[in-house]
Amino acid sequence: MRSPQVTQLVRKSQTIEPPSGKTLIEKVYTDLKHDIVRGHLRPRARMRVEELRARYSVSSSTIREALLLLVADALVTAEGQRGFRVAPVSVDDFREITTLRRMMESTALRESIALGDDNWESGVVAAFHKLSLIDTRRMRKSEAVAREWNLRNHAFHEALIGASKSNWVRHFRRMLYHSSERYRALSLAILNVRPGVGQEHRAIMEAALARDVELACRLTEEHIERNFEMFSNIPKDVLDPD
Repeated sequence: MRSPQVTQLVRKSQTIEPPSGKTLIEKVYTDLKHDIVRGHLRPRARMRVEELRARYSVSSSTIREALLLLVADALVTAEGQRGFRVAPVSVDDFREITTLRRMMESTALRESIALGDDNWESGVVAAFHKLSLIDTRRMRKSEAVAREWNLRNHAFHEALIGASKSNWVRHFRRMLYHSSERYRALSLAILNVRPGVGQEHRAIMEAALARDVELACRLTEEHIERNFEMFSNIPKDVLDPD
């Protein structure tokens, strides 16, 4: 005979619904994106559906749906009947991403500064504070620290453009951000953390809160450009030995 506690647990377990197909696809998509961005899945690596199905413990159709979302993000390439590969990396590709991201980031930031209210300001300050608490010196040694810094860095830049009303600008800017995040992670895996990042973030925040649009946009563009300069210093044979 079941105890009342066991009976209660059984009832709870019976009411818990399994993840929906959409939720599961989103989770696999997020996990795959993280593995690509962090370099666990190397550039140009073949992405075999059956291997990924076993790795993430989901169906083949779920893997394919997640891969198609990553194709839309330009992190995966589809090769017709030959399947999927992790998108290659190159200095030329990152140059184009950087140029377009500077444009989108500045456009969104200009509008956000113009429209931002007290809630926007407090959101920017809070996001900067959380980001500043991460010790960047530990990022090369700790996967958990690096992942948390990436999340907080993304939250900070999202907060800065949070008052922008242009959905298309925000969409393309977010897509370019994630593509550049991959290059930043590859740089971090090979080189030391770029010094002065925290000071750059503080300067951008202060200019934005002071409503100095031109300064905030210039500092943001310089901040993005320095990430490209860091990556471009990596020897090609070290970055992609194949």
